[in-house]
Amino acid sequence: MVVKSQFEKLGLHTIAVELGEVELQEELTENQKRDLLQSLHSLGFDLLDDKKSKTIEKIKTLIIDLVHHKNNELKINLSDYLSENLHQDYNTLSNLFSETESITIEKYFISQKIEKVKELLIYNEFSLSEIADILNYSNVAHLSNQFKKITGFTPTYFKQLKNKKRIQIENL
Repeated sequence: MVVKSQFEKLGLHTIAVELGEVELQEELTENQKRDLLQSLHSLGFDLLDDKKSKTIEKIKTLIIDLVHHKNNELKINLSDYLSENLHQDYNTLSNLFSETESITIEKYFISQKIEKVKELLIYNEFSLSEIADILNYSNVAHLSNQFKKITGFTPTYFKQLKNKKRIQIENL
């Protein structure tokens, strides 16, 4: 009733108000959303969409940081890592992420790892075996299979494509 009255005070027409959910007749403008957020905050409530968005961004940031900046030094399961850092149950995080992003956390993690593999292949500083070690793949075959599944190319073929596109300085 308290939430419904706040919507009415702001001139917003509700269709249904249930625990944690409000269905409106029309879309909120940015000004209406800001006013509603202030009104709800004063009563100790928050907009769940904002919390969902923040949680999704935190998940992505943790995964990107882990893969691209920490050389994937993951000593525990990804699920435990995310749960510990976000102080939430992994099943809740996983369901929220899948529902919002239309991809699982695991697939997002794998896609980030493949992007890192591409980067390392292009820089040509490490062998495929070293890249597999850096990114905690159990072996080169696992890395190669996952790479081909995501990109459609083998890592070796991808590396050759890069070399064909580049013109050597002596040929300029």
